[in-house]
Amino acid sequence: MPATPQRRRTVRRLTIGAAVLAAAGMAAGALPAGADTGHAARTDRTVDVQLLSFNDFHGNLEPPQGSSGTVEEIQADGSKKSVPAGGAEYLAQSLRTARKGHPYSVTAAAGDLVGASPLLSGLFHDEPTVEAMNKLDLDVTSVGNHEFDEGRKELTRLQKGGCHPKDGCYEDGKKFRGAGFPYLTANVTDDKTGKPLLKPYTVWKHKGVKIGFIGVTLEGTPDIVNAEGIKGLKFHDEVKTINKYAKVLNRQGVKSVVALIHEGGLPASTSYNYNCDSPGPGDGISGPITDIAKHVTPRVDALVTGHTHQAYACTIPDPSGKPRTVTSAASYGKLYTDTTLTYDRRTHDIVRTAVKAPGAANHVVDRTQPKAADMTSLIARWNKLAAPVAGRPVGHISADIAGRGANAPESPLGDVISDAQLEATKADGKGGAQLALMNPGGVRSDLAFKASGQEGDGVVTYGEAFTVQPFTNMMNVLDLTGAQLLTGLQQQVSGPNAASPKILQVSKGLTYTLDMTKSGADRVVKDSVKLNGAALDPAKTYRVAMNEFLAGGGDGFPAFKEGKNKYVGPSDLDAFTAYLTAHSSADKPLTPPKADRITVVK
Repeated sequence: MPATPQRRRTVRRLTIGAAVLAAAGMAAGALPAGADTGHAARTDRTVDVQLLSFNDFHGNLEPPQGSSGTVEEIQADGSKKSVPAGGAEYLAQSLRTARKGHPYSVTAAAGDLVGASPLLSGLFHDEPTVEAMNKLDLDVTSVGNHEFDEGRKELTRLQKGGCHPKDGCYEDGKKFRGAGFPYLTANVTDDKTGKPLLKPYTVWKHKGVKIGFIGVTLEGTPDIVNAEGIKGLKFHDEVKTINKYAKVLNRQGVKSVVALIHEGGLPASTSYNYNCDSPGPGDGISGPITDIAKHVTPRVDALVTGHTHQAYACTIPDPSGKPRTVTSAASYGKLYTDTTLTYDRRTHDIVRTAVKAPGAANHVVDRTQPKAADMTSLIARWNKLAAPVAGRPVGHISADIAGRGANAPESPLGDVISDAQLEATKADGKGGAQLALMNPGGVRSDLAFKASGQEGDGVVTYGEAFTVQPFTNMMNVLDLTGAQLLTGLQQQVSGPNAASPKILQVSKGLTYTLDMTKSGADRVVKDSVKLNGAALDPAKTYRVAMNEFLAGGGDGFPAFKEGKNKYVGPSDLDAFTAYLTAHSSADKPLTPPKADRITVVK
């Protein structure tokens, strides 16, 4: 297919697996750091390369609603402020403004650009988001787990282009051109060939400066995506994969390397401008990325990470003891990270000493700045196509109902969703469910009282409901014994979920105590688990509703795979919208639940 001007420009900038270029010729054409014109002296040994990065955009072309669309900022007096942020119009503008005065600038992402997207992008299989990423001149990204939501074939289509195999082309005379940037899948290989699904690495080049990018998703991706979509693929250890390809790049003469890793950490503070290098008690960062960072080869000069939706710009020593930056820009395009890589044109490496790592900081994608006109036009074009579906009212609420932005084990919106799933499956002919469980990662947003369009305050549109429940998983009802159900509850805080608990949202009538002062499975207080006031009976069989992802053991819940007598009900989205319609009206809007079903001891 013919390349667009943007695609041709990207192809020139990015060369996959390139041989080493003649150093003398390249150095002669390089600009010094911070030069404004091409007439400055060309004798400087080092040049500052600006690395702009973000992660976990999840198709949020429009600013996210409610608390999902804010970042927390520490003020000079120590207080904290909530700042509205995000949206493709502002992200594009922020990146374009940041690039000014930086002749050496590269933009990278760490996965989950698509998947679990609001209706504006999700309704069109995320083609609008890929188009937006092309327009804002993204150079490279790793894949994340959500890039596999619709399977390997769909990911390949997003990379290479072509209209959707079932839904076809969305606009007359227009064929989807695919991503003008490489998706990197270094640790995702095909069972038959043993080769990476897509490209494992790429080399960015500009006037003699060469920086290699290696992209990986988390090794545990199979645990958090539907098994059907990743058949025939293997997911390998992040550290071993990065170290392998860092050697490959090194042999090609590429000594400056950045790893894009869709795995992350948990800083001690949720404020984006928190100093996670602070040495105080309880400070710093924890989670899987800390161990990865400590073992990734010193050949890698910086780690751009994601997955946990947290904001941090930390320094973690590499195996040789030198400090190295590890960054993440929260999620949904609310932040971007600006990292300065000082490139030595003689050694072709990034300057890192025993006391200094590349400087990095997160910046808010502020909604008070001008909007990028091309993104405004893109959003309007796709909104016009989505309008007949997106604008239909499905319910009414009296106030914000916090979901993704709740920052608590149990969220009010999680309660609403689990109640909706129970109601959709409790009738004898519809599964006979006695309780429902919802994985927290499937609650993708808040429900905001303020109108997002012309629908009016308090009105929930189909598009807003879709943003909360975008996966369209089918509901399953299973037989589980009380013992199996208890094991499932314990798996929230043990096994793969011990370090980063995944607390299930529970329907009305199920109550228990979660004691976070204990460790592992003991955090679930056995004697506290009750259904409608009666203690859970280990020998009794219960009918439990959950989405098909959870029923397949997803998110680290293998106990649920043991369920029997499966009944397949409506989609989770249909259950959610039906509940909102049945339980609210303009005169009697739905009020946020108290979220008091799980008692948490800290």
